[in-house]
Amino acid sequence: MSVDLNSMAVFARVVEEQGFSAAARRLGLSKSAVSKHVAQLEDRIGAQLLQRTTRRLRLTDVGAAFYERCARILAEAEEAELAVSHMSAAPRGTLRISAPVSFGIRYLGAPLAEFASKHPQLRLEVVLNDRLVDMVDEGYDLAIRIGKLADSSLIAKRLCAMPMHVVAAPGYLTQHGAPELPADLQRHNCLLYSLSTTGDVYHFRQEERDITVKIDGTMRANNGDILLEAVRQGVGIAFMPAYLCGCDLRSGQLVELLQAFRAAPGAISAVYPPNRHLSVKVRVFVDFLVAHFAEAPWLAVECPGQMAVGGGH
Repeated sequence: MSVDLNSMAVFARVVEEQGFSAAARRLGLSKSAVSKHVAQLEDRIGAQLLQRTTRRLRLTDVGAAFYERCARILAEAEEAELAVSHMSAAPRGTLRISAPVSFGIRYLGAPLAEFASKHPQLRLEVVLNDRLVDMVDEGYDLAIRIGKLADSSLIAKRLCAMPMHVVAAPGYLTQHGAPELPADLQRHNCLLYSLSTTGDVYHFRQEERDITVKIDGTMRANNGDILLEAVRQGVGIAFMPAYLCGCDLRSGQLVELLQAFRAAPGAISAVYPPNRHLSVKVRVFVDFLVAHFAEAPWLAVECPGQMAVGGGH
C-alpha cells in the first residue's frame, strides 16, 4: 500500500483546526475535497479516524494514534525540506501557542511581537486560557505552563524559576495579625485559586523539612488577578507567583509573610508533544523563549502597568 502524504496532511490539519471548514480555509481547498481526503484515508486504513457530531469532531482511539504519527512524519518532512533548501533559520507555517491569561498579558506580548517581527513567514496563533488544554486534541504546538508539571508524554523545557509568596495587605494584618507559622494560616481567611494543582493546600519548606497546610477561605476564583485585587483590598491572604504580586511587594502595597518557610520556587516551562520535537518552528521559538526568560522580567525595576482584567496563575 503506497503512502498518501497529501491525505495525511489534510487529516492532520482537520484535527488541528477542529473542523473540516476551518481546515479547508487554511488549506485553500473546498470542504468537500477535505472530506474526500479523510474518507479515502479511512478507507485505505480500514478504520474510522474521526467521530463527527453537530458540535465538534472527536478523534477515535485509532485516529489519535494515527494523528500522532502523521504529525511526526509531517514535521520530519518539513525539517527535511528546510534542511536541504538551507532554510532552517526561517521557520514557516503556523505556530499555535497556549499560555495562561495573566502571565500572557503581562509578559508574552512584547516577546511575541519581537519573535513575529524576526520571523515574518511564520503565522502565530496565541490562545490565552488558564485551563490545562489537551495539546494534541486541540492542535497546539506549544504551551507555557507554570508550576509543577503533571506526569505526561509532553516534552518540557524549563524557561526560568518562579518564586511563590504568601502575601497580604497591611490593612488585613493590622486587623487580623500576621501568621508566624504555616499552621497559623488555618485561622486566617486564605483565598483560593481553583485551578491549582495542589488543591486547598499550601506547601512550605524549612531547611530540609516539607510542611503542608490545608487552608480555607471565603473566596475562590480561577482568575489570579481577581484574587490579587481581593488581597489588595484586605479580604484575606493568598499564595501567589512572583509575576502576579512582585510589583505590589516592591511598592509596599502587599507584605510577604512566612519568609522563613518560603517554598522552593516553581518553574515556568515550555511544553510540547513529542511529535513536535523536530519541528523547526517549535525549536526556534523555544530557543527564543529560553534566551528571553534567562533574566526574569518581573524582577525588573520598572513594573508593567497594572491590569484591570486578566486571568489566573
